[in-house]
Amino acid sequence: MYIAIEGVIGVGKTTLARLLQPALEAELLLEVFEENPFLAKFYADRERYAFQTQIFFLLSRYHQQRAVAPLLSTGKNLIADYTFRKDALFAGINLAGDELDVYHQVHEALAEKIPLPDLIVYLRASTDVLMQRIALRDRPYERDMERAYIDALNHAYDAFFGDGYQGPRVLTIETDTINFVVNPEDLKWVEERIRGALGMPPYQTELPFPRVDDRSRAD
Repeated sequence: MYIAIEGVIGVGKTTLARLLQPALEAELLLEVFEENPFLAKFYADRERYAFQTQIFFLLSRYHQQRAVAPLLSTGKNLIADYTFRKDALFAGINLAGDELDVYHQVHEALAEKIPLPDLIVYLRASTDVLMQRIALRDRPYERDMERAYIDALNHAYDAFFGDGYQGPRVLTIETDTINFVVNPEDLKWVEERIRGALGMPPYQTELPFPRVDDRSRAD
């Protein structure tokens, strides 16, 4: 099975991927973002460095995603802490005009060659909680992160996975009231929801409300 974890900056995608790896006996595909030479400049001056930052990320993520098929061919499960399609969400916020048009042309050409996950685990959190988590991890280039930017991303993700969504199955998990880093029972609960969505035993059949919204859409 190929599982991709999605959500806004600071929601806990990479942490959850690492925590789930042993239980699901999976390989990991983790996003490489610190190599982007424009990232710190982008957070300091988003308008000036948006296009360079976005194109670098697009090409970097494409090269990473080329490893999906070889990893799956080993017969093991695979967990990624992002999807290739997420890149376009950021571009829609950071770019405009001709730059956005050029970006979409490149993204469309590359996306045709990218395998889709069997399940997307969408981790949701309120903007205030996301800002708290970003502050706690204290990455130097995120210290000047604007709340308005995170809020815009939050709305963009919700809109993308909303009623008009078309793509792989989505399992939405609200994370404001759980802590899978500190509480083993919360991590187990998330694992069981994933197993249930994929039909991977053992799992509990009851899905507690309102912590999860399990939706299935067809392409």
